Amino acid sequence: MARLTLNHPPHNVLTVPMMKEMAEAIEGLNGQGEVKAILLQSSQAAFSAGISLEDSRPDRVFQTLDAFTRVFQAMIDISKPVIVVVNGPAIGAGSELVGFADVVLATPKAKFAQPEVKLGVFPPFAAVMLPQLIGPKKTYELILTGEALSAEEALRFGFVNKLVPEAELAQQVESLMARISEFSGPVLEVIKRVIGGAMGLPLKEAMKKSHDLYLNELMNLEDVQEGLRAVIEKRKPVWKNK
Repeated sequence: MARLTLNHPPHNVLTVPMMKEMAEAIEGLNGQGEVKAILLQSSQAAFSAGISLEDSRPDRVFQTLDAFTRVFQAMIDISKPVIVVVNGPAIGAGSELVGFADVVLATPKAKFAQPEVKLGVFPPFAAVMLPQLIGPKKTYELILTGEALSAEEALRFGFVNKLVPEAELAQQVESLMARISEFSGPVLEVIKRVIGGAMGLPLKEAMKKSHDLYLNELMNLEDVQEGLRAVIEKRKPVWKNK
């Protein structure tokens, strides 16, 4: 497991250099078979307050969007599942960052907001991504009003997977990561590629993509044979991660 921690006191404001560093860290995990999942968390009270005001200026916004896009593309393209832990406010780009996670654990202290309209702009990624995650009606409400989504609402709308008390957060995170680490790394990678690659495609095309990956990649893995043998022999599989 790889751990990435946002640590830009006091509110984890996202700057262009910070986003470049995040993207490079995620991209650098490609091909590292011993890493089965990526954990993204914060060391501050806030998960992230979003893009810095300096990097939001019109003369710098091109570079900012470019850096931001690279982070999100890295999260999507990485074949390893990305788990995000939120124990405080995730605002603006910070909330968008959470939206690109594969699994999200949050505490009641978490909240998610897209307040860009208050600054006279709109959230370019959330405007496209949120309708798929929480539905168009709630997306309109959040982006048009700038009001926050509470942790409880985020759970109800499927924006987060699990809401846990803060006192239990560390144990829940370790339990989830331990569970994922029990399985074959290459199999996990194929699973993420199937789910991520099928979203937005017509059903027939998505099914074809799934079948192709199943037959041409999954079935070529040694771990598939090991998994079947382990079931027959009534034992735990010993993964070779290949």
